[in-house]
Amino acid sequence: MAYAATNTGIELEQAFRAFNQRSLELEASYRELESRVALLNKELAAARSERFQELVEKERVAGRLEQLLEALPGAVVVLDGSGVVQECNPGAVAMLGKPLVGMPWREVADRAFTQLEDTDGELTLRGGGRISISQRSLLIEPGQILLLTDVTETRRLQEALERKERLSSMGETAASLAHQIRTPLASAMLYASHLSGRELPERERQRFAAKVLARLRHLDRMINDMLVFARGGRAGHGEISVGELLKEVASALEPQLSDGDTITLHVGPEIECVAGHYEALTGALLNLANNALEAAEGTARVRLEARLEGPDQLVLLVEDEGDGMTPETAARVFDPFFTTRPDGTGLGLAVVHSIAIAHGGDAWVESTPGVGSIFGIRVPIKCGQDALPSSAGLMAEGETL
Repeated sequence: MAYAATNTGIELEQAFRAFNQRSLELEASYRELESRVALLNKELAAARSERFQELVEKERVAGRLEQLLEALPGAVVVLDGSGVVQECNPGAVAMLGKPLVGMPWREVADRAFTQLEDTDGELTLRGGGRISISQRSLLIEPGQILLLTDVTETRRLQEALERKERLSSMGETAASLAHQIRTPLASAMLYASHLSGRELPERERQRFAAKVLARLRHLDRMINDMLVFARGGRAGHGEISVGELLKEVASALEPQLSDGDTITLHVGPEIECVAGHYEALTGALLNLANNALEAAEGTARVRLEARLEGPDQLVLLVEDEGDGMTPETAARVFDPFFTTRPDGTGLGLAVVHSIAIAHGGDAWVESTPGVGSIFGIRVPIKCGQDALPSSAGLMAEGETL
């Protein structure tokens, strides 16, 4: 029995010793856990402080951006991926009116602008202002940022400067122009004086009257060229039937045709209209066609053609069978006051070029000495839904006057 009690005491002592050991280990683990919790709390507090500082900085940046948008002289509009206005600054409200936020941009544009794009790639407000627009895609989400800038005064100053430069160029050639006007004017006065003769035969009277009319037309063309050049070819825009345009040019040239002279018209059946100024484009084509008639040696054969170049470009061509030009002459033919004719002003083709540029296009020439020349005017097609009747119903392919 004594042996059994001894063993039991030893086991109890070992059990207490193991319990104390585990207690010490648990105490150490608890202290380590407390230390880790304290460290985590410290790190969390630091993270919270850093996050708070970031939020404060973001709010500060957002405030600056908001003040900057309000202070910008231009209009800023933010669109979502569906083209609906999400945000705008006061400049946008002042320029485009209310409502804006929540409105589709297409409806806002239809309400604010008379046309969505003019020949300079700008917009025109219904109040008459000129607006330049630039856009950027949002990087973090679908949508766009639009920046609209009022360039009305800038364009006015540019046009005034261009006009002064043209008037300055005209002043440099005023003496030459006076001489050029005097020559046809003197001829017209001479022929007119013959018309007063009582014994003048009817045939001679008609011949002198035709000479007077030709000289007066020459004077009218010279003066009109000077005026159009001074304006830079700028004019209002409307929708023009291309077929009617070419028929008008051919009809205006008909009285000048001699026996055997022909003017052939070619208009593609798919061509309906072009946005532009009717009188300006008619004058440009008449300038080219008159040059083609004057370039003819003997019988004149002039071809007027309208064709599409791509989906949104119209090309108007005037082709002759004259002597053609050298490459050196062709390179300078659109320069103001450059001419190869003794009675020319050097403004006719410069006016053609100005009118083409004013319509958002360009003008060019292809010429081969001894073969003839092809002058072209390229203008963008910007017709709406209410286009004028198709030229296919106005003119058959290859119709000749």
